[in-house]
Amino acid sequence: MIDFVQNTLDGLAIGSAYGLLALGFTLIFGVMRRLNMAFGPSILVGIFAGAWLHSHWSAGMIPVFLATLAGAVIASAYVERLSFAAIRGDAALASMASSFALWMQLEEAVARVFPQRTYAFPTFEGLPMLELGPLFLRPEYLVMFLTAAALVAGLQVILTRTLFGLHLRTLSDNREAARVSGVNVAQVALLTFLLAAAIGGVAGFLIAATDGQISTKLGMWATMKGLIAMVIGGLGSMRGALIGGLALGVVEAQAQWYLGASGREITTFALLFVALILLPVGLAGGAETGARAEAGRRL
Repeated sequence: MIDFVQNTLDGLAIGSAYGLLALGFTLIFGVMRRLNMAFGPSILVGIFAGAWLHSHWSAGMIPVFLATLAGAVIASAYVERLSFAAIRGDAALASMASSFALWMQLEEAVARVFPQRTYAFPTFEGLPMLELGPLFLRPEYLVMFLTAAALVAGLQVILTRTLFGLHLRTLSDNREAARVSGVNVAQVALLTFLLAAAIGGVAGFLIAATDGQISTKLGMWATMKGLIAMVIGGLGSMRGALIGGLALGVVEAQAQWYLGASGREITTFALLFVALILLPVGLAGGAETGARAEAGRRL
């Protein structure tokens, strides 16, 4: 029983980072109704920018974090300009295909600049292990969970109490209505894209700092984890993104302990399959759909 509880604690911490990745996907999908396949590789660019700064200049955590964030945002702006702003709004498939091509481009560019298999990444040193009776919690996991909670709370404030949040929600509900009411659709879309990139950059930094090393496969890994968590939680649902990430983290932690690494991957995709078949609207999608329908009936 103790092992199960311990695995659940670890899974919730890791799942919080998955939730941030899913949140980045959800912001873009919820506003633009288009899928950014280059989201993970954009994070990859940022992480390797931070790793380069660390290896060449012995930079500490804060400069590496800023470099990671800047790299992810710049790479995402590049993707947005080519795959989203340059393609008309109703061509969702063209945008997705274009972003997939940029995925390959960004990943290949990073692989050519960093040809080794793995690279070191700075870790959270000097933090003591936390003991909760018979349970243990790695300090990196606590930092990851608290950071994710703070970001989600901050995002909620932005969405509900700022003019940008109002414009974003208006654009998400009805693009034409937003345009007619005076919302600068192109500007809001770009800012949403960059906000998603910043959230993804934070998630990538936390994951890399926890592992202590990175590889060029991290971009594909981040894309898969974010997409799976988003689908499990519910497409377009902010709350669902976090719930899906936490659920995925817990399931993976339990599967890793009881079934091993290969069993963990099989379990992850089995969970995705079950979610698509039995709960296509996601863990939180059903509740949000019902709430919207009730609001429509009242109007």
